[in-house]
Amino acid sequence: MEPNLTKDLLEFSKKTLISDKRRILEIVAVVFTAIGKFIFMDFLDWRLPFVVFAITTWSIYVIYRYKQKKDVLKCWGFRTDNFKKAFKLMLPFGIISIILFIVIGYYQKTINVTWHVLPLLITYPIWGSIQQFLTIGLIAGNLNDLNKSRLNKFSIIFITAILFSIVHFPSTWLMIGTFLLALFYGYVYLKIKNIYAMGIFHGWLGAIFYYTVVNRDPFQEVFLKFIN
Repeated sequence: MEPNLTKDLLEFSKKTLISDKRRILEIVAVVFTAIGKFIFMDFLDWRLPFVVFAITTWSIYVIYRYKQKKDVLKCWGFRTDNFKKAFKLMLPFGIISIILFIVIGYYQKTINVTWHVLPLLITYPIWGSIQQFLTIGLIAGNLNDLNKSRLNKFSIIFITAILFSIVHFPSTWLMIGTFLLALFYGYVYLKIKNIYAMGIFHGWLGAIFYYTVVNRDPFQEVFLKFIN
């Protein structure tokens, strides 16, 4: 089979695996999840319950869709065959980001690294993968794959980055950081779909960002609050 024909068939398969109606409904569901973040995390301060609920609910949806169509996971980016390629693509950006975090933190005198960062480096990638799946996968991915979409890739990435930034209101640093990160993540996702690699970088960079730039302790805010 000719390479171009193979590519066209794969593109056709991707476009028809998920209907436009379902893609739109998924985008709406993500928006409602974001609204829930403002209500339950910001207003009611139910951070851990909301995170657990969001992870559980969307995990159930992923399993449900997998049982319907086995190929949907690969279409979304839950795959390992291109993990190494995606990881290498993101590694330079991650290293530069960490250096910038430390420089900004040193200038602001907000570097406050404790042992609390260690459990976050392990657990945060799980939540990071969910966030990448929702914001980049279901928004950028669905907007890009809509059969009737007239948006170019730059517009899709920019819109997704804006939405991801708004979700992190009212923290100015988080809004700036997530906007810039989402621009890069959107580019990576539309080039190499791999939620696992993006989730790991999201979790690691996010954890370091909190303890260097934002001067907050998510481990204290989320976990120790319930233990104490």
